[in-house]
Amino acid sequence: MPKPEAAMTQPAPPPSRPLHGIALKLGSVLVFIVMSSLIKVTAQHVPPGQTVFFRSFFAMPVIVAWLAMRHELATGFRAHNLFGHFWRGLMGTMAMGLGFAGLAYLPLPEVTAIGYASPLLVVVFAAMFLGEDVRLFRIASVALGLTGVMVVLSPRLTMVSGDAASTREAFGAMLVLCGAFCAALAQVFVRKLVQNEKTAAIVFYFSLSSSLLALLTIPFGWVMPTPLESALLISCGLLGGVGQILLTSSYREADASLVAPFDYASMLFALLIGYFAFDEVPTQTMLLGAGLVIFAGILIIWRERKLGLERAKGRKAMTPQG
Repeated sequence: MPKPEAAMTQPAPPPSRPLHGIALKLGSVLVFIVMSSLIKVTAQHVPPGQTVFFRSFFAMPVIVAWLAMRHELATGFRAHNLFGHFWRGLMGTMAMGLGFAGLAYLPLPEVTAIGYASPLLVVVFAAMFLGEDVRLFRIASVALGLTGVMVVLSPRLTMVSGDAASTREAFGAMLVLCGAFCAALAQVFVRKLVQNEKTAAIVFYFSLSSSLLALLTIPFGWVMPTPLESALLISCGLLGGVGQILLTSSYREADASLVAPFDYASMLFALLIGYFAFDEVPTQTMLLGAGLVIFAGILIIWRERKLGLERAKGRKAMTPQG
């Protein structure tokens, strides 16, 4: 599943505990996959808009408490671009809702694999809307990754004219893919917001706006969840808040280029949970496509790290020596 919230990273001293950072990142990935699996349990009965509300609303107490402990609560309430927060919230809310809806139709590992399209699409949208320079290497890597997404989708796309179950799966695949598009657009809005907004404010106002936007789906059929479903949905919100904290802390402890590839550990966790909790056996096509997407993502991260080191060397060479 794509993760719509931005990492709550703040300017901090240079990271110095890489193993600790990796452990925190793996913890965040596991928490988000467990959260998705709980949502999958409720997805057949609880509408996605209602799930988004629980996911966002019950994450806020965790986030607010953490910001208060770090003495960053004031920055979380201070916003300069409310219109930008609205658009980021709208795209992020749609991404969550579509992704959660897809969990009712598709196996957890497949939803996870299709969600990997989001960071690839960010590269495309950043070039289109932010004017970022995209060189041939990144274009080729994105093309490889999107090819992998199409490999994952291919069995579903050929089932559109099949039986009812096949059509439902194809519909679910389109929902998740649309969610990945929305998640990528949300990240583009985040890139614009970080120019004049604190990350604490971006995260807080996303949780707030997504909770309010989710309430607009009440006329489309909210249900009375069972006690078990209520407990699972509240747990999803709490886990979402914990996952954000672990994610933020990982980037405080280690360089982003080091911990970012561990996002793809979500596929391993999704495969294990899908197999043991939902009896979902991955197909060779799905694994092949996911492998291509993961390889492309790691290539982009490696290239960005290399370019970052080259830029740092260039700045150091231009610094006057005393």
